[in-house]
Amino acid sequence: MIPVQIQALIPTNAGTAVFLGNEEKVFTIYIDQTIGSALSIYLSGAEKERPLTHDLLSNVLTALGGKVERVVINDFKNGVYFGRLIISAENELHQHKIMEIDARSSDCMAMAALQKAPIYVSHVVWDEVEDMRPLLERLQNPEKEETSSE
Repeated sequence: MIPVQIQALIPTNAGTAVFLGNEEKVFTIYIDQTIGSALSIYLSGAEKERPLTHDLLSNVLTALGGKVERVVINDFKNGVYFGRLIISAENELHQHKIMEIDARSSDCMAMAALQKAPIYVSHVVWDEVEDMRPLLERLQNPEKEETSSE
């Protein structure tokens, strides 16, 4: 598994582009605008008037003695990224249990941001994705692009 962090969230006409990566490579996952907004709130720590759906799931996990240990973006098929939530829980008898749950990659990232859990990418996905760092740098520094083209 390769550890990655969310590098940037960029709004698009169809939703949000999430740039994930590390010092070696950055790649993009496109997600629904609503989850993109929630992810932005979780990353910034902004206050919410009412709990969002991911807050509900997080609160239920906490009430049951569980937490998200990590998330894994584990597959990429037909333009769709697949994710897994790795949850640990301890019950009233102090029995520890680890659960792996299939989830959308966008929900995985939102839960990771909310619960401050690490994000990993499988080698299968990592080896297949294109490095999008040049695009991210252009989007984050448009004036640099104008200067270099003059």
